[in-house]
Amino acid sequence: MARARSFLPRSFLLVSLLLLALAGSAARAEVLDAERLRALFPAPYIVGEKDSALPVWPVFKQNMTSTDLVFYVFESADLAPIPGFSGTPMNLLVALDPNGQYLDVRVLSHHEPVFLDGLGQEPLFKFVAQYPGLSLKQTIKIGNGASQSSRGGSANVYVDGVAKATASVRILNQSLLAASLKVARAKLGFSGGRDPDRVAHVRTDLYEVMNWEQLLRANLVQHIRLRNADVERAFAGTAGEGGDEDARAHPDDVFIDLYVAMATVPTAGRNLLSDSGNRLMNSRISEGDHVLLLMSAGRYGIVGDDFVRASVPDRLTLKQDDLPIEMRDLDLDAELRAGGQPRLDSWKAFRVFSAAGLDPGRPMQIALRVVRAKGIVYPERVARDFALELSVPERFVVPALEDQKGWQAVWKARRWELTVLIAALALLAWLLARQHPLVSDRGALRIARPLYLLFTVAFIGWFAQAQLSIVNVVALLQAAVAHRSWAFFLYDPPTVILWAFVLVSLVFWGRGTFCGWLCPFGALQELAALASRALRIPTVHVRASLDRRLKRGKYWILAFVLAAALWSPRAGDLAVEVEPFKTAITLVFARSWPFVAYAVFLVLGGIAVNKFFCRYLCPLGAWLVLLGRARRLDWIARRAECGRPCQTCRHRCEYQAIDLAGRIDYDECFQCMDCVAIHRSDRLCAPLILQRKGRRMLRIREFHAVESAR
Repeated sequence: MARARSFLPRSFLLVSLLLLALAGSAARAEVLDAERLRALFPAPYIVGEKDSALPVWPVFKQNMTSTDLVFYVFESADLAPIPGFSGTPMNLLVALDPNGQYLDVRVLSHHEPVFLDGLGQEPLFKFVAQYPGLSLKQTIKIGNGASQSSRGGSANVYVDGVAKATASVRILNQSLLAASLKVARAKLGFSGGRDPDRVAHVRTDLYEVMNWEQLLRANLVQHIRLRNADVERAFAGTAGEGGDEDARAHPDDVFIDLYVAMATVPTAGRNLLSDSGNRLMNSRISEGDHVLLLMSAGRYGIVGDDFVRASVPDRLTLKQDDLPIEMRDLDLDAELRAGGQPRLDSWKAFRVFSAAGLDPGRPMQIALRVVRAKGIVYPERVARDFALELSVPERFVVPALEDQKGWQAVWKARRWELTVLIAALALLAWLLARQHPLVSDRGALRIARPLYLLFTVAFIGWFAQAQLSIVNVVALLQAAVAHRSWAFFLYDPPTVILWAFVLVSLVFWGRGTFCGWLCPFGALQELAALASRALRIPTVHVRASLDRRLKRGKYWILAFVLAAALWSPRAGDLAVEVEPFKTAITLVFARSWPFVAYAVFLVLGGIAVNKFFCRYLCPLGAWLVLLGRARRLDWIARRAECGRPCQTCRHRCEYQAIDLAGRIDYDECFQCMDCVAIHRSDRLCAPLILQRKGRRMLRIREFHAVESAR
């Protein structure tokens, strides 16, 4: 064990520091800062100073004797860090002019598996290249090229999607629009410059039983009726005039009766939807999302015959303060609750994501578009919008608070998860600090430890998505090299809390607290190994000399990952795949087969050789070993007889973290607590067994002295 300790400072630290120093210059070239912006936007452009209140750069252009503001440039991840399919936000460079038009949109970084190891990156770049020339004042939605010709009269502007990457490009679109809206509100005067993070919220604690008429009187359902004559007048003097024969023949007939309600207001949603419909709606949305329920009767529907479920409607647009906001069909198959409503021909529920910044405390407009065409070969299309203003009554909303901004809102939204996590961490700290009977009695330990490991895999890993990773370390180092804020880390509160606990635990107990109890993938390996033992599957014991050499591998892997990540983000994305965490925990094995095969291989390897990946390959484990040098306690009790002559603990340690002299190698200890249980057991610990029998164990020297005397 001493050889392993001396190896680290001499070789690994020296090499890794050299690699990091060499990588630093390349890393700076991959991050958006003033120097890189000047290279991207050379003269005659002039890149100004980064705004102190909002992370944007103004870009100017010399115009004769004046210097004019041309556009703002910013990173989407600074303003709208919406997690992608991999759990990590995509980051875009965005250039937005003072009128809200996109001048440039580029991909700075992403971790989307479908573009990294599936389709390749070219479809992503082609998708993003469609945004320049579009305006934030337009309703930008994702469609497909084949259907564009039929959408000339649509209320939306469409960009071509990417087949097999629908989820990823939708998240990218939301990230781009949400970040751009923040800049438009703060810098371009859109919506009066109000902060989109400081919005009102619906009151979830207020519910009143109401029928249809009462909902109308309370303004929780709002209504617009269009007759054929109303629509005909709107097309007067255009190519569409007289194009509707039914309207001319029956001017007083109803064209459409349109009713709109915000279903996420409990008094509206619970009175309009059945109980099962309400449960289904709430299961499909996240906190902060809104659902608009649109119901109609008449000859014109709220969606066309070619409408595709879960898509953005062609005939409808939602705006607030003249800014378009995307709403998407929730695909809600449910029943409307009978409550005296008129006969309705159709209804749909549309979801508005929280990142869009819709404020339920302010008026919003839903516009219904009617399109008429004249001609056959090259028809001339004329469109007219008919708007209905929707506002939620004041008593059903909570006014915006000053502290509802940025990452704080994320922490509030996940408070119950954080409460459970903090309670679990407090329990673990208490068990380890007090060495409670649960971890010092072998029988109790065999029950308590697997239960905690199951909690780690299911709750910390798969549910809370709080798998600590070398990716976290890489992201923080890249930000530090580029002199960027670490604030993005705060948008993942379970990970922040877990890291804080782990850093404190390193001082008291070393790396084993995380690696042995709190790492979801490590727990998955151990649970698989426990199951294999129950099935009597044999394991492999690695020779001590080979074990020492293999354990050095994780430090070289750590050096390689850090250097690759700082050299190039793309190289870093590939290097961190040495960890199977994204595949096994973040994506729960829903990934392409080579990654799944690799993760399964490592789980099986952990069955054959106890915690194979953790002991020999894990770069995060190596990083924690280095940080664990701050440990101040040799907290696992030892006796004078440990190692000389008693070898019980060493032989039973499956991690081979106890040397011949009985000392614990805390760098390689996973805190399984078996040796603690043995140390306290008068049935397993040889010195205690002899003490119980009225004898004592002789040390090696004493044994030789007795033999010589004979």
